Formats: sequence, structure tokens, C-alpha cells
Amino acid sequence: MPATLLIGAQWGDEGKGRVADWLAADANVVARYAGGDNAGHTVVVGQKVFKLHLIPSGILHSSVTCVLGNGMVINPVNLVREIDEIEAMGVPVTPDRLVISSRAHLITPAHVALDAASEKARGADAIGTTLRGIGPAYLDKTGRQGIRAGSLRNEEELADMLYRMVERANPTVVAAGLAPLDPQKAALDVIVAARRLQPYIKDVTEYINTRLKTGDRVLCEGAQGTMLDVDHGDYPFVTSSSPTAGGALTGLGFGPRYVDSVVGVGKAFSTRVGSGPMPTELSGDLASRLRGTGENFWDEFGTTTGRPRRCGWLDAVILRYAARVSGFTELVLTKLDVLSGFDELKIATSYRVDGHEVSMPPDTLAQLERAEPVYETLPGWSEDVSRARQRSDLPTNTLRYIQRVAELCEVPINTVSVGPERDQLVHLS
Repeated sequence: MPATLLIGAQWGDEGKGRVADWLAADANVVARYAGGDNAGHTVVVGQKVFKLHLIPSGILHSSVTCVLGNGMVINPVNLVREIDEIEAMGVPVTPDRLVISSRAHLITPAHVALDAASEKARGADAIGTTLRGIGPAYLDKTGRQGIRAGSLRNEEELADMLYRMVERANPTVVAAGLAPLDPQKAALDVIVAARRLQPYIKDVTEYINTRLKTGDRVLCEGAQGTMLDVDHGDYPFVTSSSPTAGGALTGLGFGPRYVDSVVGVGKAFSTRVGSGPMPTELSGDLASRLRGTGENFWDEFGTTTGRPRRCGWLDAVILRYAARVSGFTELVLTKLDVLSGFDELKIATSYRVDGHEVSMPPDTLAQLERAEPVYETLPGWSEDVSRARQRSDLPTNTLRYIQRVAELCEVPINTVSVGPERDQLVHLS
């Protein structure tokens, strides 16, 4: 059973990129199955910091083939730019190392403009999207008006579809007070990118199943997190795809019989970018201490947007829910080093909603917004854990914290990260 699913257990930004980089060392294929360049995965290799948005972290391993699955929405212009940036850092991104699904949908300049128009129209009720055109592209996909990546191979057909898409979008864009798009320029930018990307396009369903049948190990890399899932997240403050286990199968086109592990990734505390409920959110000095100053790339500022993340104590209710939705076989806990120096640490073990204590998130937004966290307090630790490389290097209180999180989530924690570097992992068993 050669497939591993990698799932974000919170609101995204859990550190999936560096966990994917670690797991990719034992993989033959690393495949993205959902989302677009609203994702931001940071991987540190030596003195180089790779900030990936569309291409899976596995590209940093020379023996790995990376796949952009049919469940993704892809901005061709931004993908070409990302390929160029990675190659400029010494990593080849050739057609034998990167495969793009012909069934993936394209993000066009019209979608980016519509995203901005929608957020502007919402005003104070804005969702807080990354303004990358993700939502409008998925709307066109489900509305059967989208453009698939396979169309990049036919420039004349592509130009006609892009022209019509821009003309259809412009009235909405102008009504929101934004400048209309030039259909010819919008189409030309995409066509120039299409010429670069044509050699990368394949039938990914056939490709993935063939690799699985031959016994190759496939790592399925998610984007965003469980609480941003369009079905299972805190709707409507969600993304437009399914970053849970089910989304991996539909987003790549293979069956569950190949899956042998589902690895969840969660931070040792909670963060969120954008609007929406966050029961354990902190303010003031505590929040600033968790967030960092922004001077370091690993501080809590969005890789894609640069926005400061909302920070709070660890929410075990969310982790427990994510574990059940996707069936985690284990949980990787990241950023333990950030918690060094706290005298005490709190974990939300349940919520109190309308006078009742609940162990799972309420199923309506109104109730979730009224949820009050019920905290358990644990002793902190003063030691710097960033140099820890084995279980015996970790302070007793750190191990107690890890064990309590595992108990609350009902999932074993076998690996933790203690810093941003590739080797700053501690395997506990």
C-alpha cells in the first residue's frame, strides 16, 4: 500500500512543506491534490530558503517526480515564474521532474480580478482571501465554465476562451469600482506561459495509478488545513477545495486501497490568517510573543500574503476533529521551539457553548463564534529545544506537553519539529 496522505490539521500554515520535504526522501512521487498558489510552503536547505506556492516540496529531492493534480487550480503565469525562481536557485524543474494534470483548472487574469471585486463588494464582511483568484476559478469549475490545463496545448482555442472569460468578468469588475481588463493582454500573458508549460501536461490519473501499481511510493501533499475545507471547515470562512483525506483521492484520481498512512500536521499552538472564528485567539503580549517580530522568515506572517497571523493557545478540539475527519494514523507537531520560555502553557480541551461543554466543534458558524475554550494548564519549560535531535534531548515538560496533545487528539505523535531547518526534527520512537 504505497500512498501517504499529508493533511493540515488546523487552519493551514502548519508546516506541511517541511514535513513533506522530510517524507519526500522516501517517496518516488510527491503530488499536490488541491488548492493553488494561495498555499505557501517554506523549506530551508542549508543557506537557501525555498518558498513554494504551486510546486510540491518534493522538487528539492532529485529522485522525486512532482505532480500538480486535477483537484488544483493553477495560474500558468505564476507557475512559470515559480519554475524560473526555483531553477535560479539551482534546482532543475524539467518535464521529467514535474507533471501537470490536463484536468487541472486554470486561474486566469479574469479570476484574479473577480476575486478582488468580490472582496471589495463584501466590505466589512470580507472573507480574507489571498486575492489569487482561487475562489472564482473553482466557481467556474463547478459552474462548468472553466478552462482546463489541457487547453494550454491549443493556443487558438485557449485565446478564444480567455477572451470570452474576460468579457464576461469585466462588468462585475467595473461595478466594484475596479479597472476593466484588456482581453488581448490578458490572453497574451497566458499564451506565453502556455508555450512553456505544454511539455509538462499529462493525464495524471493514468500516471499516478501506473506509478502506484508498480509499487512506487506516492506522497500526497495538501494545501491549507482541515478547518478551511469547503465541506468540513467553518464555512463560509473556508477555501474552495477539500484539503482533507477525501480531497486527496478525488484530486489525484486513485482509490483508497492504496493508502497506508494519513499524516496530520499541526502546530504546537494555533494560528490563522484572515477572517473567521478562532476560539483560542490571544491578543497583546502573548500573541506577539507567539507571532514573532517578522524579522525571521519563520515568524508568523503569511508566506503568500505577508499578513500577520492571528495566534493563540493550542486548540485540541480542532486537532481532534481533524484527526477524525481524515483518519490520521499519526500527527506531526511543529514549532515546539516557539513555546520555550513560557512559565505555563494552555491547551483548549473542550468548548463551552450556550452552557454546554462539547468536545467537538459546533456544526454551525453562529455556535462556533460563541464557543468559549475550556483550558487545561501545563507547566512550560525554559530550555532552548532548537538543538534537540533525539527524545532524550527534550525537557521533561516538553515531553509531557507532547504526550498530552497526543492523548487529547487520540492520535500518536512520533515526530516533532524544533526549528525551520531541514534537520530540526526529533523522532520520538
